[in-house]
This record gives sequence, structure tokens and C-alpha cells, in this order.
Amino acid sequence: MNRPERSPDQPSQQELAERFRAGIASGVGRPLKHESADKHVSGTALYVDDRLEFANQLHVCARLSEHAHARILRIDTSPCYEFPGVAIAITSRDVPGELDIGAVAPGDPLLADGIVQYAGQMVLAVAAADPEIARQAAQAALIDYEVLEPLLDVEEALRRGELVRDSHRQQRGDADAALAGAPHRLQGRLRVGGQEHFYLETQVCAVLPSEDGGMLVYSSTQNPTEIQSLVAKVLGVPMHQVAVDMRRMGGGFGGKETQAAGPACLCAVVALLTGRPAKMRLSRADDMRTTGKRHPFLIDYDVGFDEQGVLQGIDIQLLANCGFSPDLSGAIVDRAMFHADNAYYLGGARVTGHRCRTNLASNTAFRGFGGPQGMLGIEEVMERIARHLGLDPLEVRKRNYYGAAPRNVTHYYQTVEHNLLAELTAQLEASCDYRARRAAIRAFNAASPVLKKGLALTPVKFGISFTSSFLNQAGALLHIYTDGSIHLNHGGTEMGQGLHTKVAQVVAETLQVDMARIHISATHTEKVPNTSPTAASSGSDLNGKAAQNAALIIRQRLVAFAATHFEVDPDQVEFGNGQVRVGERYLSFDELIALAYVGQVSLSSTGFYATPGVHYDREQARGRPFYYYAFGVSCSEVLVDTLTGEYKVLRTDILHDVGDSLNPAIDIGQIEGGFIQGMGWLTCEELVWDAQGRLLTDSPATYKIPAVGDLPADLRVQLVANRGNPQDTVFHSKAVGEPPFMHGISVWCALKDALASLADYRVHAELDAPATPERVLWAAERLRHA
Repeated sequence: MNRPERSPDQPSQQELAERFRAGIASGVGRPLKHESADKHVSGTALYVDDRLEFANQLHVCARLSEHAHARILRIDTSPCYEFPGVAIAITSRDVPGELDIGAVAPGDPLLADGIVQYAGQMVLAVAAADPEIARQAAQAALIDYEVLEPLLDVEEALRRGELVRDSHRQQRGDADAALAGAPHRLQGRLRVGGQEHFYLETQVCAVLPSEDGGMLVYSSTQNPTEIQSLVAKVLGVPMHQVAVDMRRMGGGFGGKETQAAGPACLCAVVALLTGRPAKMRLSRADDMRTTGKRHPFLIDYDVGFDEQGVLQGIDIQLLANCGFSPDLSGAIVDRAMFHADNAYYLGGARVTGHRCRTNLASNTAFRGFGGPQGMLGIEEVMERIARHLGLDPLEVRKRNYYGAAPRNVTHYYQTVEHNLLAELTAQLEASCDYRARRAAIRAFNAASPVLKKGLALTPVKFGISFTSSFLNQAGALLHIYTDGSIHLNHGGTEMGQGLHTKVAQVVAETLQVDMARIHISATHTEKVPNTSPTAASSGSDLNGKAAQNAALIIRQRLVAFAATHFEVDPDQVEFGNGQVRVGERYLSFDELIALAYVGQVSLSSTGFYATPGVHYDREQARGRPFYYYAFGVSCSEVLVDTLTGEYKVLRTDILHDVGDSLNPAIDIGQIEGGFIQGMGWLTCEELVWDAQGRLLTDSPATYKIPAVGDLPADLRVQLVANRGNPQDTVFHSKAVGEPPFMHGISVWCALKDALASLADYRVHAELDAPATPERVLWAAERLRHA
């Protein structure tokens, strides 16, 4: 290739210099729309189920257990083959490799093996040319059971020692002595319900067999590497025989971190045994029956405090309903324990987490990963103290905030640094006119015997990092082609949260080019290996930093080349707005790339990032499990009809800390969506099982997620401006996926505030979560007779 020559229609040096000084319009900090937004709204975005079917493709359907606990005496699949187009019916005995697909520890058989442990467990699978035929054939199989008594209650599980993992305790000081010496002491219990992920796209996978026993897997998963690993294990082949491709999910929320493995592995086994492509897409009802939820919790507390409501000591017991297997419950309950303080210095503290085994679907990751359940318990305590002392709950909260040393160390011995809670609370208290509204609401309630208003301002302190420290790593791959266009791939997965947009903005900022020249391809295990799941709010932190490192490596090569080629010092080479200044000369980015290629400069690089300084010693129950904290505050006002239990959320104000935002538009969207999902968890989303452990709320007809009419009529979201992140995150941004979820707690607390007015704010409203209208009604009745 000859050296590129300057085209006569290329911009002049003056024009290039002007462009250089103008700055790019699509780097970090710009409110750009989601990179697939147009495709989302026009219906042209391709999901796994939208892919063209392969020739000779089979459809897989599983038969689910109708019993929560039973011994399998006999399985007869011969009736399945009476249906036309059925290619194969498989049971646990047909899995060629390992049967167990447990994410961290064993306990999750791909198909039930000798015993079923929850209603909805997959027992056998049928593959046919037509999906409806596959379903009918699967139902035709004959299964004989010996029905056993199911274990469904967490307290009973704890009494029996039925745990998926040993209990864990964190302790600071002498909690018993602090409780005994406190002027006031209260005990209480709170039941916290689970939550269905209700992603719009149900679990789905398509698998194409390749030569030598390999598989190409198209899976809707947050964790491509885990899918790759588990598919390899069930097939009995090395991981290099399996490739996983994941362009986008139609929602995940944690429900596709581990639970996408079942359909993927079933399809792979069918593909291997038949030599034909296989696809599985769960119906909504099957998806809800067979997959785990957010963990329900039972929280017991014993708290001591002084006349001002300041905590002296506390003992918190967290009992998590983990379902039948470990899944991710160990780390989830750990995070619930880490967040049992939320924003508050606990004094002498003891926090114990129990991971109880029951005969329900194995509960799993969900936005917040145990943190919301832990936070809800301490917010219940703040409300309880306030009613006992006749104080405004906000005053009790502020008096217990983390502050200066020694009141800045958590019960797991991490120092709370760069704490914004007091500042944010004061700012929101003023901007939402809290004091005047509180007075107006008290006057309204005094004159209104039936309709009652409530107001609550609650904080969020959320730790950012995987609690399993080894997962805090990510990789990226970056190519620059000779025309100056850029190909980017990273290990994160896109589920609608705008991760690809943010990571592309990071690369655009680093190379000072427009976003239009960057293309992000599907997450693929053959491009970036050994990826961590996209979870723990770390997608942008980890993958953005890895992509930034890849871009910096290429940029440094280009700087070195330009300095040598044009005989200037490296510090005289600058990038800006698609241009490059080399001494007194200006080149377009495309020109420099073409020159660098001729000069034999590598224009491809991998990037890698691992979060520094994160650790936790389980034996000592202390460490620094989080790289930093994200902070926020929210204030919600509600109106409750105390004769029916119905209510409306009138207004919510949210002030949230995102550091230096990578993309304010996406961050505000994440905050709004997180808040609404958190509000749904605590208000209308109720999971119900019958006495035999069968899920009754297994469709949109019986499980209610928030609709437009449930949203606050007045929702105000404001980002904390120009505060940055003191830690070395990507462009000093902060994670925003999970922390806003906990702003929904302000709605739950506002409902309790409205109910407390029935007893002149001196009696605590006993209100388990979710606060359905039925529960609100019964709470109101109890308070009327208090």
C-alpha cells in the first residue's frame, strides 16, 4: 500500500484547527439517547426469539413438576413419541456430562434426578419440530411420584438446620451490653416479600451445533461466560468448544444472571443428541413457575436507643428464604447484612444472616442483590423509634447518620468516606419544602377522618462492587480500521440499561472521536473471554474502564508514532474532536490512522480492569467489600383511603449521586425506572403460594407490576451536580443501576406515616411488605383500636 496522499477536497489546516478547538459532541457527560432506542421503539431490535430459525430446528419444552417435594418412582416417555414431529424426549439419565448446573455450589440439577424439590422444577424435556407439539408431548409423559411433605417456612427451616449455606455473623462492640444499658429498648419483626423479575422477554435460547461437538449458543443471559462453562460441562467438552453470543436482552434485573442456564443447557443437550439446532422459549406461566425470585426475608430486631432516638446497640436477625438450592444466596444474604445499616451508625451491633432452604424455586439475584431487604429492616427501626419517642422520623434518621470518626465505621469495619448524606438531605429537605408540607399534612389529617396523607424522606447508601471479590474484573477488545472506523466489544451485556451507549461514549471521549464512527458488536465469548456477569451495578464501572484502557493503549501508540513520524515531542501530540494536533500541524483522525497503518502500528488492543483494594475476610467478618458508596435521598407523599386500603402516590422528589455522569439522560432514566420497580416491590407486587408450595401468582392476571396509573402524578428527579467520584472510576462516574431501587422505600414509609396519623403519630404502623391495599386496610383497623 502506498503512503496516503492528501485529497484536494480535504479541510484546510485552519478548518482542522477550528474543529479541534470545538470539542466533540458525543463523549462522556452528554445526554445521548440509547444506542438502540430507535430500534426499540420501531420494533426492529433483534432479540433471541427474533432470529431467523435454523433449518431443521427443534423446539424444546420441559415438563414441570406439579409437586413441591416428591420422590420420582417412574418416568415413561414412550407416549411422547406418539406425537408427530417429536425427535427426542430426555430425562436426567440422557445428559452426557455433568447433570448439576449450580452457579457457585452444586444443588441445581438440569433435570430432576430421583426427587423433585419444588413445584415447577423441570423433570423431562421434549424436542419437536413444532413448539406446541413439544408441549403436548411433554405433558403426555407418564410420571409416578411419592409425594413428600414440603418445607415452606423459613423459621421451621432454621429450627431444622435446613440451610443452603452456613449462617454468618458480623459484630462490632458488645451488642448485648449496649442493649442492656440503653434508656429505651424495642423488639420487632418485619416480613418482606419477594419479587418476580417480570422481564418482558422470558428465558430463551437457541443453539446451533457445529463440527467436533461444538455449540454456538444464542442466549438471553447476563452472564455469557457462565452459560459457556455450564453448557460445556453438561456436554462433557472443554469451554473452547462452546461460543455464546448475546446482543441484547429484553430485560434481566438479575433474573438472567444464573437462571438462563437451564434453557441453554437443555437446548445444547438436545442439539448434541440429535445433531439438529434447538430452541427453547418459556411461556410466561412456565417462566414464572420455574425461575426463582427476589428472596423473601423475615427480619427480627432488638434495638436500644437514647432519649434523642440515637442508636446505642442493635441485634438484627435476617432469615432469607433461599428456595431449594444455594444459587447465589450466599452473596445475596452477605449484601443484605452489609446494608443492614443503610445510612446509620448502629452503635454496638450484631447482624446475623441465615440462608434457609425451602421447597420453592431457588431464589436468585434481583436488582439490589439483597441490599433492599437489609435496608428495609433498619428503616423500619427508624420509624419505630420515632413513633415511640413522638419525633419526626426524619429527625431520628438524621441523628443516626454516619458522621465524623468514630461514628463513620460500619459494623463490618469499612470506613464510610466522602459521605454526602447530610448535605443531600438538607438540599432535598429545602427543595421539596419538607417542613411546610409536613405541617400542611398534619393539618389535613386532623380534619380528614378517612383520607390520610403521609410524607417520608429516606436516605440510600449503597456499596458498589461485587461482594464476591474475584468478579470485580472486566475485559474489552478494540479495533480501529484503516478508514478510521472503530469496532468495540466488551464483556458487559445490554439489557436496556444503556451500557453499550456509555461504554462507546468512554471510547469516544478517550480517542476524541464522534460516536457515529464506533460500532459495538454483540457480547461474544470468543472476543472477550472469562467475563463477569453484568450485575452489581458494575457494568459501566468495570467494562467502561476496560474499554478506556484499550483505547488508551492504542492512543499511546498513535502518539508515539506521530511524534516520531513528524519529529516532535510526544507532549506536542493532542487529540480533539476527530482531529489530531502534531506540533503546529493538524491532521484528521482518519489521516493519522492511515499513516499509522502504513507505519506498521498495531491498531488493535485488548483492555483489562480489576477493581483495586476490595476485600472481605469472612472469618474475621471485616474488610472493605465496596470500592465506594453511592448516596441518594428521596421524599414521597401519599394519600390513603383508610376504609378501603387503597392509596395513591401523589409526589416523589429524588436527589441522587451519580458522580460525574457519563450520560445524564440515561442516568435519569435508570433512577426513574429503579424507583418505580422498588415502589412496586413494596406496594403491589405480591407473590402467593398455596399450602402445597405451588405458585398462584403465575401470570399478569394474578401478579401486579406498577402501571402508569400507579406512578406519582408528580415525579422529580435531580442528579447531584459536579460532585465527581473520589475513587478512580471511569471519568469519575458512579454506578446507577441498583442504588435508585431503594428510593421506593420512601413510598412504603410514607404509607406508614399516613397510617400512624390514625393514632396521633404515637403508635407504630405494623405493615409488612408489600403494602398491598389489603395489608394497609388491616393495619388501619389495628391502629383505630390501638
